[in-house]
Amino acid sequence: MQFITREVPPRAAWTLEEAGLPPLLARLLAARGIRQADQLDDTPARLLPPSQLKGAQDAARLLADALQQGRKLCIVADYDCDGATACATGLRGLALLGFAPEHLGYVVPDRALHGYGLTPPIVDLVAQQGGQVLITVDNGMASHEAVAMARAQGMQVLITDHHLPVVDAQGRFSLPEADVIVNPNQPECPFPSKALVGVGVMFYVLLAVRAELRQRGVFDAATQPRLEALLDLVALGTVADVGKLDENNRRLVSLGLKRIRKGHMQAGIAALYQAAGRDASKASSQDFGFTLGPRVNAAGRLADMRLGIECLLTDDPARAQSLAVQLDGINRERRELESGMKDMAEASLDRLMPEGEAPAAISLFEPEFHEGVVGIVASRLKDRLHRPTFVFAMGQDGLLKGSGRSIPGFHLRDALDLVSKRHPGLLRKFGGHAMAAGCTILEEHFDTFDAAFRAVAEAQLDADTLQRRLHTDGPLPAEAYAAEVVAELEQAVWGPGFEPPVFADRVEVLNQRLVGERHLKLSLRVNGQQRDGIWFGRSEPLPDQAWLAYRVAVDEFRGQQRVQMVIEAQADA
Repeated sequence: MQFITREVPPRAAWTLEEAGLPPLLARLLAARGIRQADQLDDTPARLLPPSQLKGAQDAARLLADALQQGRKLCIVADYDCDGATACATGLRGLALLGFAPEHLGYVVPDRALHGYGLTPPIVDLVAQQGGQVLITVDNGMASHEAVAMARAQGMQVLITDHHLPVVDAQGRFSLPEADVIVNPNQPECPFPSKALVGVGVMFYVLLAVRAELRQRGVFDAATQPRLEALLDLVALGTVADVGKLDENNRRLVSLGLKRIRKGHMQAGIAALYQAAGRDASKASSQDFGFTLGPRVNAAGRLADMRLGIECLLTDDPARAQSLAVQLDGINRERRELESGMKDMAEASLDRLMPEGEAPAAISLFEPEFHEGVVGIVASRLKDRLHRPTFVFAMGQDGLLKGSGRSIPGFHLRDALDLVSKRHPGLLRKFGGHAMAAGCTILEEHFDTFDAAFRAVAEAQLDADTLQRRLHTDGPLPAEAYAAEVVAELEQAVWGPGFEPPVFADRVEVLNQRLVGERHLKLSLRVNGQQRDGIWFGRSEPLPDQAWLAYRVAVDEFRGQQRVQMVIEAQADA
């Protein structure tokens, strides 16, 4: 592991301090590209306008017409947290804009039964509900056959998505023939924020519908619905889907966090906080990624995502609490399943790497693996080995379903595209992003996929790319090692593309012991000061002297607060 200290432009840090920011926060923000305090302005007026999002105004006219014609809408959701929050945002927002409850419905695929996205069987489910306008959220860009089937049955189809379009054999984008597509990543879309996730796209469509209805005289600026009430859902889905926190996404997340801290949130969000034992008044962006998001995601991985969507839709606190408790229990089951699969995966790795040297790319399959957890296990193995990793499980249809995670410098979806061109017919389906992707293959083709995927990685990855690196913010000033500073940092919005602060110091290890059999409890001396530390998931002892990267957190026990170092990594000697 190599530590790289982020550069801090002195003028930017000074400018932010002059604007009233605490010195440490000013330095951290300057190192992440903030040059002026107005970049931190998170008022709704600073959000990018929906008029820049290709298709949003066409979608607004389609939905406004549907409202005035009394047509029935059906949202086709996805079974992850982004899809669940996008579905809840869409249904809640359309109701606020005037759609009657009997004109709103949704369906969500079963991961094991239907696979991903809008498929012909899902169109059948929409038809059974009497859907006249089919709206996808967080899916649809690859659903050519299903879109054609829906339109042949007389449905209007609105795709809202953020995934990359399919590329055909000639290298051209191939788009489904929907009535309208709203996606910042479709060709010729000028929307500056390509990092908008599915729930963000749905929120922008609602903003456009409100503007259209305002123009039609349904309401004016004073009486229009307050769509800001949906921003807690938008914030949760954005962070849980690992959306890059560019300026616009940071504003969406910050606005949602402010509402939650003030107690203005959906009943389901409040119930999820309570089920997790977290204080919503101290909500942070980390809660979305590590606390609430996994509980919603667990429903789609192991059970039925309708549990998650209903939790986010209900206004009944008692029902929300009951659903949140169920989600919490499913998430505990998910963690146990993940732990067992991770142990099996690591045993497989020992066979693959008898001398400890990892190949350029990893592909794993065991008959006992569970389809709902392969992505999490792939992510854990990728983090451990710093190699592009695919983990496969047997689906109910008898096909292997693989989920992959990548490292910087290796575009996973493009790698799959290259595999498919070199081995026509090998991949039944594939799609995804640079850092995460999925595919479906026959079990007897696993070895072929393994060799083909590894060959692409060997050709594209060099020693420099395979060097594990961690960007840090350098040493933490002694005066900043305080609970009030930690509280200041937790109020800021951190996440992908705007990484949370990680500091690095050379330390003397005074004492170390295992707690809970899996975590290393540490007593450290840093620049002459003794500090407590913990390294979760680490059982190997540290040397007497080490260079460690760490976060700072407040540990509360029996009403007493103390700051501790949460170790993230150790640099190579």
